Amino acid sequence: MDRRRFLSGAATTAGAAVVGTVLGTSPASAGGPDTPKQPDAFGATGADFPKVGGNLANQNHSPLKQINRRTLDRLGGAWHVNLEGGDTSRAQQSTIVAQNGVLYVQTTQQNVFAVDGKSGAIRWKANLGSETTNMRGVALGQGKVFSTSGANIVYALDQKTGAVAWKRQLLTEDPNQGTPEECDPANGQCGGATGSLAGAIVYWDGLIYVGMQGSTAGARGRAYALDAATGKIAWTFWSVPGPGEFGNDTWEGDSWKTGGAVPWIHPAVDPDLGLVYWTFGNPYPRTNGSTRGGDNLFANSLVAIDAKTGKRRWHFQSVHHDIWDYDNVMAPVLIDLRIDGKLRKVVVYGSKVGMYYILDRTNGKPVQGVEERPVPQDPRHKTSPTQPFPKGDPFVPQEPRLDNSTRPVPFYPNGGLFATHWDRATIIFPGAGGGADWSHVSFNPATGYVYVGYGLINSAYSNTLGGRVNTARPYGEYFAGGLAAVDPRTNKLVWSKDSEWSLAHGNGILTTGGGVMFQGGPDGVLLGMDDTDAKELWRFQCGAGVHTSPVTYEIDGQQYLAVFAGGNGLPYPDIPKGDHLWAFKLGGRVAPATAPTPPSKRNQIRTAAVTAAAAGNTVTLGRIWDATAGAPGAQENTVAQNAMSPQNLTVPVGTEITFVNPAGNATAHGAVSFFEYEFDSGTLMPGQSFKHTFTKKGEYFYNDPIYPQNTGKIVVV
Repeated sequence: MDRRRFLSGAATTAGAAVVGTVLGTSPASAGGPDTPKQPDAFGATGADFPKVGGNLANQNHSPLKQINRRTLDRLGGAWHVNLEGGDTSRAQQSTIVAQNGVLYVQTTQQNVFAVDGKSGAIRWKANLGSETTNMRGVALGQGKVFSTSGANIVYALDQKTGAVAWKRQLLTEDPNQGTPEECDPANGQCGGATGSLAGAIVYWDGLIYVGMQGSTAGARGRAYALDAATGKIAWTFWSVPGPGEFGNDTWEGDSWKTGGAVPWIHPAVDPDLGLVYWTFGNPYPRTNGSTRGGDNLFANSLVAIDAKTGKRRWHFQSVHHDIWDYDNVMAPVLIDLRIDGKLRKVVVYGSKVGMYYILDRTNGKPVQGVEERPVPQDPRHKTSPTQPFPKGDPFVPQEPRLDNSTRPVPFYPNGGLFATHWDRATIIFPGAGGGADWSHVSFNPATGYVYVGYGLINSAYSNTLGGRVNTARPYGEYFAGGLAAVDPRTNKLVWSKDSEWSLAHGNGILTTGGGVMFQGGPDGVLLGMDDTDAKELWRFQCGAGVHTSPVTYEIDGQQYLAVFAGGNGLPYPDIPKGDHLWAFKLGGRVAPATAPTPPSKRNQIRTAAVTAAAAGNTVTLGRIWDATAGAPGAQENTVAQNAMSPQNLTVPVGTEITFVNPAGNATAHGAVSFFEYEFDSGTLMPGQSFKHTFTKKGEYFYNDPIYPQNTGKIVVV
């Protein structure tokens, strides 16, 4: 293995540092001697749920057990509040934190709320501006609430009143400028595109840790530590090393300047080892490796960073020279495990590739082993000859299948993990949305298992050259997912349970001492399940998609469950959105919300429908519909996904439709109904046409067998 792909040691620096220790505050494992009692150094959850992830180890587990398998049938709504007055225009991704009976949550509308955990009364509200961004959770510490805003400002608010204690601007507007604290001391470079702040904030021992996003725009990634008392930057870790820094030689030429590798999900912290464990995203350009030869450190890596100095202690790269958006960005989970009679401090890392890398968190070495295997090659992409495969089991299939939602849309080239692509859109599974993607997982010390939600969603990759769409989800494909349990002692899959919904985009899992785990879905339903087999025991309709992690807390001896349901933008564009903050307790009598219209389980075409009469009962192939003129465009297009005119057609039963490849086109085209097999034009040369009469009501997707990304839909009414 290339020593730059996996290397530990304080002798090398790339703007990084040291730290470490593990796990939460849960009782000793009921599953046997292999899961020892977890140390209390993280501040075990109990009456409080003081940070996103529960504790510094991101275990998302609570020992509270008043709500359990026997009492769950009495769980009901304790109270409900619409934080933004019932606004359904914005999605919400902020997970609640709870301390001393008060819940703290932020909204996409740029407001931070303190809410009474017993009654739902709003104690205070602080507005942080109007420039919206995804906000995934606040941090608590030193009597303050720490949040970010869409204007890239970090705020410290008084925990009792919401008043601003201090604020700090990060990620300057001018990509060629930067404050002295933000510029890389090795070379004075201040980063390419600015990006934006992202992820939940984490507080530990006087510092707060703040991440960012922007890989798709060519930001140069960086992670921040700020003094919690003043907002002064304590250190900046540049995740794309500059000249003279360790790892810079893994970037071709000046590609490091816009290399991406952003940390858009919060880290874990091990107080005993003094390490922050942070995951870094994909390189830029996302699906075109031709200009950035090399492994591209620290993209697609877990880096152990010294919590106080920002120096790299070790790193592990899970995907070399990524061209698939397999960034594996997740909130790492820290666990102490007894493996083969030896106590091991481990960190669980993985996600989009659908498999976990279980690493010794003191040095980054794989616990069960990792094998570098040869993978498909495309020299135009400068692909890495090998990729690391951990020993153990994947928790999702590693290639498309015909018996589930990963069935490829016809005529696309397709392949499995690490299959290559170039200028033809190529369906690959796992896709860019996982695997597991960014939903927060849970470690349950009672079972010894890590629980993860996954998605079964393809992506169609191309290299973005010539106006091509990259990592598109093919129109008409199906979406689904499920839930899995993995034993981190062996990295083996214990069980998996497919679901009708993808559960990889913020659908976090909470496990509890009562043997019940909770997880929400895109349809707004919050489920309570048996933690041994995921059997459904309880359900509640929250009124909007649940794309945050449920939390639990205790007030006056009463255990509560809470969740913020507000929808999401992925993977279903039509996920019901809202601002529903819910709390539940045994004996609660607040009724569920009215069930919203659930999202479509197919990737829908959402251009405005055109009637068959308005289109002259004709679909013109290889042309983009001009909505203003109400006619097909004048130029042939072989790249776009919407090169069917019109793309969305409404047809009365009994209507004959003509599919025509106009004489002005230069290439062959066609129209073939897929999955429903309603019609097949065959190959039509320029000037040729095909007719079909629709006799059955239904929704029929079709695509061009020559240029399969060109997709249309006909709805027969």
